[in-house]
Amino acid sequence: MIGRKFSIALIASALVVGSAFADPAATERGLAHPALWPHAHSQGLVDPKTEAVVTDLMAHMTLEEKVGQMIQADIASIKPEDLRQYPLGSILAGGNSPPLSGDLRGPAQAWVDTARAFRSVSLQVRPGHTPIPIMFGIDAVHGDSHVFGATLFPHNIGLGAMHDPALMHRIGAATGQETAAAGIDWAFGPTLAAPRDHRWGRTYEGYSEDPDIVRAYAGEMVSGLQGEAGAGEALQHGHVAASAKHFLGDGGTTNGADQGDTDVSEQELIRLHAQGYVSAIDAGVMTVMASYSSWQGQKMHGNASLLTGVLKGQMGFDGFVVSDWNGHAQLPGCNNESCPAAINAGIDMIMAPEGWKGLYVNTLAQVRSGQIPMSRIDDAVRRILRVKLKLGLMDPARPWEGRPGVLGSPDHRALARQAVRESLVLLKNNGGVLPIRGSAHILVAGSGADDIGRQSGGWTLSWQGTGNTNSDFPGAQSIYAGLRDAAAAAGGSAQLSVDGGFTTKPDVAVVVFGESPYAEFQGDIHTLEYQAGDKRDLALLKRLKAEGIPVVSVFLSGRPLWVNPELNASDAFVAAWLPGSEGEGIADLLIGDAAGHARHDFTGKLSYSWPRSAAQTRLNRGQADYDPLFAYGFGLTYADHATLPVLSEQSGVSAADLNTDKYFVAGHTPAPWGFVLSQGGVQLPAATDGRVTDDGGVVSIRPVDAGGVQEGGRAFVWTGKAEGSVALTGRSLDLARQANGDLVLLVEYRVDRKPTGPVRIAETCGPTCAGALDLGPTINAAPLGEWATLKVKLACFREAGADLSKLDAPFVVTTAGQLGLSLHTVRLSSDPAGAVCPLAVSARSPG
Repeated sequence: MIGRKFSIALIASALVVGSAFADPAATERGLAHPALWPHAHSQGLVDPKTEAVVTDLMAHMTLEEKVGQMIQADIASIKPEDLRQYPLGSILAGGNSPPLSGDLRGPAQAWVDTARAFRSVSLQVRPGHTPIPIMFGIDAVHGDSHVFGATLFPHNIGLGAMHDPALMHRIGAATGQETAAAGIDWAFGPTLAAPRDHRWGRTYEGYSEDPDIVRAYAGEMVSGLQGEAGAGEALQHGHVAASAKHFLGDGGTTNGADQGDTDVSEQELIRLHAQGYVSAIDAGVMTVMASYSSWQGQKMHGNASLLTGVLKGQMGFDGFVVSDWNGHAQLPGCNNESCPAAINAGIDMIMAPEGWKGLYVNTLAQVRSGQIPMSRIDDAVRRILRVKLKLGLMDPARPWEGRPGVLGSPDHRALARQAVRESLVLLKNNGGVLPIRGSAHILVAGSGADDIGRQSGGWTLSWQGTGNTNSDFPGAQSIYAGLRDAAAAAGGSAQLSVDGGFTTKPDVAVVVFGESPYAEFQGDIHTLEYQAGDKRDLALLKRLKAEGIPVVSVFLSGRPLWVNPELNASDAFVAAWLPGSEGEGIADLLIGDAAGHARHDFTGKLSYSWPRSAAQTRLNRGQADYDPLFAYGFGLTYADHATLPVLSEQSGVSAADLNTDKYFVAGHTPAPWGFVLSQGGVQLPAATDGRVTDDGGVVSIRPVDAGGVQEGGRAFVWTGKAEGSVALTGRSLDLARQANGDLVLLVEYRVDRKPTGPVRIAETCGPTCAGALDLGPTINAAPLGEWATLKVKLACFREAGADLSKLDAPFVVTTAGQLGLSLHTVRLSSDPAGAVCPLAVSARSPG
C-alpha cells in the first residue's frame, strides 16, 4: 500500500525513532511512540479493485489536480465556476454559511441545488481536466442540524446519558439519511472527545467523561452514518461519510480552554482520549479530523508522530485526515494560505475556508520546490480518491438526494423523541412531585419553556445556535408545547407564563431554564456556577415556592453546573441537557395519566459527574479526590423515594473569579465589576445604588427603569465642562482568544441627549494603552429616547491598538461635549450578526 509505506518512511525521516521509541522518557515532549498504542484496522476501505481504479485516475491527473483534491473551501467564499480554474476536491458549509440561495433558513432544496451546482462543474469534461466529483461536508452534529426542517437529536451529552449503543446506531442512520437527502456527502461527526474539564465550551459535544462510553458509541455512530463497513456505495443507500474528531485530546486541555494544550502523559492520552478512535476505525470510518489542540505543547495539526505514526501506522487508518477550520494556520511558520508542515505531518485535506486560493498556489510551489515530497501528495490523493470511490461519489445515481419526506420524517422524530426520554436524568424528586397528574393545572414558566432554539443549543442552523425563533423549526415542538398537549390529552391544562405570573393558582409549576446556546470557543467559561452574580432564574423559583406552589425544574445545559441554590428551590430537578427538536419527549416523563401514574419512567444516568461546588471544574470518576454531588452513573427513577437534603449554597469560588463576560446586566454590575466616572483625570467609583452625582461635575450617574425592570438601567449625563469618561472596571481581563472567535461587545443603550462633541468607545489596557473607536456616528443616528443595541467586534478594539490580553476596562465611553446616554446591558456576546467596526481614533486611557 502506497499510503502505508509512506507513513513508515515519513516517521523514519522526520522523527527520532529506533531506540527513542522504546524509552518514552528519552524523547522530546509531544513525540508519540506508536508501539505503545492500540491496534485497529480500517474495515472496508481497501481492496484491489478500488486501488486499481485509484491508480488509473492518478495516472491521468496533473499536479494541479492532485493538489486541488487536497483543499477544501467554504461555500461562502467560492463559486461553482471557480472550480474550472481551481480543481478543488471538497467544499464545506461552515456554521454560518448559507447555500447558494443566500438564505441560511431556506428550504432544503437550496442545499440540493448548491451540491448539484458544484458537482456538475467538477464533473465537466474539458481539456486537461480529470472529472472527479467534489465532496461536500457539513457539521451534522445532532442530526442534519444546519438544514432547515431537519430532525434535531439531543446533543451528545444527552445521548451519553442514555447508555444505549443500539439507539446510537439508529440515530446515526437517520442523520445519514437526512444529510444525504439534502445533497450533502459528508457529516463532520461523531465527536469522540472525553471532556475532563466542564468549563470547556464543547463539553456537550462529548458523550461522556468516561472513555468506555465513547468507545462503545463511536463504532455504532459511524456504522449508522456510513452503513456497514465494506457494503459499498454509501450514498446510494442513504448514508454519508463520517468524520471521527478531533484527533486527539481535544477534551483534555488545561483549564478546559478550547484549542488549548492537553498536557498529560502518553499513557493517559491513550487511555482517556484515544479509545473512541479504535472502534471508529474498526467500523470503517472514512475520515478523521485533526484537533486544534496541542499535546504537550505540540499542535496536533503538525504532529507527525500522532497523525502518521500512530493514526495511519499503528492504528491502521486507511481513510484521509482533514484539518479543522484554518487549523493549519496555527502552526509555527504557517498562515491561512501556506502550510507545508501540516501536509508533511499527515494532513491529507486542508480546510481553508477563505484562504483556499492562496493555499492552492503556494502548495503547488512547495511541491515543485521539494518542500513537500511528491510521495506525500500521492499518498494524500490516494486516500481521498479511495474514500470518494467507497462513498459512491463516482456513481451518478443519487436516489436519496432531494428525496421528499426524509427531512423531519415522522419516524425520525419518533426516534428523537425516544432519545429525549432516555437522556433525561432525574436528580431530585422530593415528596414524589413527579410524575405530574395529567389532569392538573400546570404553570409552565422560565425563559427556556417555549424556545426550540434554546433547547437545541449550539450547532443549530447557525454556528453558535443563536438568532433562531420557533418559526425556524417546522414540525418541532417546544417543551411547553409538549407539556400542553400531554396535559390536554389527560384532561388537564398548561398555561405558559415565562415570568411565572398567573391569575389562577396552579397545582404545580414547571420552570424551564438554563444556558443560552453556544458552540466551540465562545462557550468556554471561567466558573461552573450557574448565573453567577445574576440569579434571575433562582429568583423565579423562590417566588413560586414562596407562594406554596410545587416547583419542577427542567434544566437546559451543555455541561453539569453548580446549581445548589436552584436545587434547594426546587421540589424536583431534571437535567434535560440540550434535547433538540422534540420537546414532547420531556412531557412523556413529566406528565402522568389523569390519575397521576407514570406513562414512562426515567432511565437516564449521568455520563458526567455533577459538581458539589463551583470549584470542582475538573471532576471525573476515578480521580483521587473524587467528591461529586451526584456521581457518575447517578439517576433516580420513580421507584426511588430518597429525599435530597438542603445543600450548601457556598459556591467555593471567589466573587472576583465569577464574571469575565457580563459587566452590567439589568441594573446590576456583577462582582467584581463596577462603574467608574472619570472627570478631569480624577476617578470616582459609583456607589452601589448608582446615585453618585456632582452638580458642579463633568459626568453624573443615576438609576432609570429599563427593559421592564425598575431601575434596570443607568443614565449618564456629560455636562460638557471638561472631558469625562464612564468606564466599567473590576479586574484584569484577557480577551485575546475571544477576539479570535469573533465575540462582540454588546451594549443596549438609549440616547437621551445628542452629543455636542466627538464621542469615543474604548477598551483600555493601562494608562497609555487603549483601542478607541468613533462612536459619534452611531450615537447621532440613534433616535432619541429609544432603546437600541450596539455590537462591536472585539477585534476592532485590537486593531485600534488595544492589547486584549491585559485589559483593565472592557468598556469606556468618553466625550468632552454634552451627552445624555442610558445603559441597560454591557456584556460579551457570541452572536456577531449586525456587528459594526467604527473608525479607530486616537485615545488615552481615562484618568
